[in-house]
Amino acid sequence: MRIGELSQRTGVSRRLLRYYEEQGLLRPTRSPNGYRAYAETDVAAVRHIRTLLEAGLPTSVIAEILDCVHDEGERVVPDRCPGMVAHLAREHARITDAITRLQTSQRALDGLLATLRDRTG
Repeated sequence: MRIGELSQRTGVSRRLLRYYEEQGLLRPTRSPNGYRAYAETDVAAVRHIRTLLEAGLPTSVIAEILDCVHDEGERVVPDRCPGMVAHLAREHARITDAITRLQTSQRALDGLLATLRDRTG
């Protein structure tokens, strides 16, 4: 299938599909005229990519673990590939740290806003 059909079937823009290709997440073949040709398996690959992105994983990590996820009904589930647990645990810790930093910033802003409201209020 060509990029337009993959875009339509997955709901992902052509531009984003080309980005996934640049990141090594999709590997379409090329026809003699240069058109990208995607396989049926690329529909599932895009769904897997979207799920992993929603989990907060960067494309560099997704490139390493994409072959280690599969569909189980409507769910995307990871396999126990080497490094999978380490990758997911590292990304979980990174996201937890970011949340902690954001909560600290939020508390500081809450204090500033409270002070401002007390003075104008």
